[in-house]
Amino acid sequence: MTILETAQTSIFGMKIDRLTMDQAVGRIQAWITNDQQTCRYVVTPNLDHVLQLQQNANLRDAYRSASLVVADGWPLVTASRLFNDPLPERVAGSDLVPKLLTSMNEHPCGGTVFLLGAAPGVADAASQAIQQRWPKLRVVGTYSPPLGFEHHEAENQQILERIKACSPDVLIVGFGAPKQELWLKRFHEDLTCKVAIAAGATIDFLAGRQTRAPVWVRNLNLEWSHRLLTNPRRLASRYARNAWMLPGLIYREWQNQIHTGT
Repeated sequence: MTILETAQTSIFGMKIDRLTMDQAVGRIQAWITNDQQTCRYVVTPNLDHVLQLQQNANLRDAYRSASLVVADGWPLVTASRLFNDPLPERVAGSDLVPKLLTSMNEHPCGGTVFLLGAAPGVADAASQAIQQRWPKLRVVGTYSPPLGFEHHEAENQQILERIKACSPDVLIVGFGAPKQELWLKRFHEDLTCKVAIAAGATIDFLAGRQTRAPVWVRNLNLEWSHRLLTNPRRLASRYARNAWMLPGLIYREWQNQIHTGT
C-alpha cells in the first residue's frame, strides 16, 4: 500500500484516513513535491466537529470532498477502537502544521506558505515566528478577512486573487469550524496552491497568542483540560455539551454498525 492508498475508518458518518502523524506529513509533503493542477485540502475533525456534522449536510459534503481527513480528537480515536476499526493515533492540526513546516524546511527546495485567517495582526506575528523557526520557508502572504466575508462574493474573489498572486505551496486556513471547511469545499478548485489545511487556531498557536498544553499533558490525552482552564468562557459550555452528547453518539454508531453488518 503506497502513501496515497491508505485505508480509512468509517465512523460517525465520515471516513477518516488511518494514518500516523508521520504518514500524514509524508502524504502532504508528496503532494507539495509533485506537480498537480488542483488544490487538495485537509480537514482535522474533533468531537465538536463531529457533532456539527450530524446536523449539517453541507459540512458532510465538505468532509467527503477533502483529500485527507485525520482525527484531531482523542474521543474519535478511542471510539474507533471500541468498534474494532482502530485509528493509529491522534493527528491534531495544531501538531500537523508545525511538523509539516519542519518537513518542508528540511526539503532541499524549502517551500512557501500563505496564512489566511485569525484576528488582524495575528497572521503577521505567526509569519515572523515561522521565518525564525523554519528559515528555509517563505511566508508569501497573510490576510485576515473581515467578519462575514464568506457571504460576499467580491471579498471571496479578492482572497482568491491574493492567493493566486503568491501561488503558495501550502495555504493554512484559520477561520474556525465549520466556516473553514465549507469555504474550502466551495473554493478549493479555484485555489492556486498545492495544499490547503483547515487549521483552526493553529495560526494563533504559531503566533504565540494561544499556548499549547505541555507535552506531558498532551501525552496523557488531557490537552482539553489545559484549553478549558486557559479559555473557560469560550470552551466550558462547548465541552459540557460535547460530553453530554457523546454517549448518544456512540450508541447511534453502534446501532448503525449492527444494522449495516460492519
